[in-house]
Amino acid sequence: MEEKILYRILITGYVQGVGYRYSALSEARRLEITGYVRNMPDGSVYIEAEGSRNKLDALVKWCYEGPGHVVNVNVTENPPVGYKDFTIKY
Repeated sequence: MEEKILYRILITGYVQGVGYRYSALSEARRLEITGYVRNMPDGSVYIEAEGSRNKLDALVKWCYEGPGHVVNVNVTENPPVGYKDFTIKY
């Protein structure tokens, strides 16, 4: 079994009000990734995603292609925290 890691992903651009969180939820669940997605006060979208490196890299690739107009995707790698599912936080 592959070791799990955690990616903290910050997506900037025109990514709120376009269904980005719901699309991210669907993609993360499809990839069997756990964690959450939330809108940030500055207009960006933040994702904490936990899973194998291959699946997380696939999610990061998707982040560039998600709805709206993505300007930048910033990723930092962290130790896993043990999320059980993927949710939207409000």
